[in-house]
Amino acid sequence: MLKKISLMGATGSIGTQTLDVIREHPEEFKLTAMSVGRNIEEARKVIREFSPMLVSVQKKEDADRLAEEVPSSVKVLYGEEGLVEVACHQDADVLVNAVLGSVGLHPTLQAIEAGKMIAIANKETLVTAGHLVMEAAREKGTTLLPVDSEHSAIFQALQGEQEKNIEKLIITASGGSFRDRTREELTNVTVKEALNHPNWSMGAKITIDSASMMNKGLEVIEAHWLFDIPYDQIEVLQHRESIIHSMIQFHDSSVMAQLGTPDMRVPIQYALTYPDRLKRTGKRLDLTEMGRLHFEKMDLNRFRCLAFAYEAGRIGGSMTTVLNAANEAAVALFLEGKISFLDIETYIEKAMDAHHVIHRPDLETIHAIDRQVRKLVSSWI
Repeated sequence: MLKKISLMGATGSIGTQTLDVIREHPEEFKLTAMSVGRNIEEARKVIREFSPMLVSVQKKEDADRLAEEVPSSVKVLYGEEGLVEVACHQDADVLVNAVLGSVGLHPTLQAIEAGKMIAIANKETLVTAGHLVMEAAREKGTTLLPVDSEHSAIFQALQGEQEKNIEKLIITASGGSFRDRTREELTNVTVKEALNHPNWSMGAKITIDSASMMNKGLEVIEAHWLFDIPYDQIEVLQHRESIIHSMIQFHDSSVMAQLGTPDMRVPIQYALTYPDRLKRTGKRLDLTEMGRLHFEKMDLNRFRCLAFAYEAGRIGGSMTTVLNAANEAAVALFLEGKISFLDIETYIEKAMDAHHVIHRPDLETIHAIDRQVRKLVSSWI
């Protein structure tokens, strides 16, 4: 049966790889609705190839121009209203949330309300409002399928298992672009150096987060909400090869791991086909070719952003919103060349120190805190 897909963030890293999966299996999947940001040229190509029924863009002027160019059968919208319509499209069976940042939160909540199955690749949705998202999903009986390779690995390893038997989750981390550098050696690193990830091809923001280890911190918070596991039972382990994507240790001492080549199309496809699997082309894992796999403990003094994420998660409430907003704002400033790489940590710590925690904030409060923190971080330039 043809599965119809709504895709938020169609021109980003996860979005383009989702299109690869749809492209490889046209008999299984159809792109029904999609959103893009400002990459209108790429949006035109996607529309020509996949003929979605609905397209949403970020700006009104782009929507007006695009509407004049595409067939009349394609509805063109813009802004948050357009994102929500994409997320809740009546013909879609699955929403793939692949947008970047907290902009994905409100559309995801609306999709849950509409009863959509959601493949979630947008960490910030759970980091900023995990309590709201998971409560809504439970109330509506909505399935949240993880797309991140680490959470997909845990989800796959849990098949046939009972969550009550989990002793701990072990999330693996490549170490990012600067894993072999000391803190002293990070003082004057460039944006170009930070974007040179050793294993994965990802978008700029996620690659910077990987270099600072905030990406792994966000994944720890996301795992807490997805699998209802206390932070003290979530461990991060440095694994340079990115072959074991994550592991579960059970209380009988057994460890289940999911292995594969570093290719995001594998967890994307699994989320779209769950509980089944489809054949796919691509390189197979050859452990003899790898020779050996390496593992190291994470140094939280070296990777301070990971320590901040654990701290924010344990504090809870609005602190994870502050963590995420401060990080997004600081990373944007670094990518613009306005602050140094280590300033990212400094700005996050300052924002967390300045915040008075609100427990169980509602959506309006979360949005207000997000705006306030971004404004605060920008004021420090």
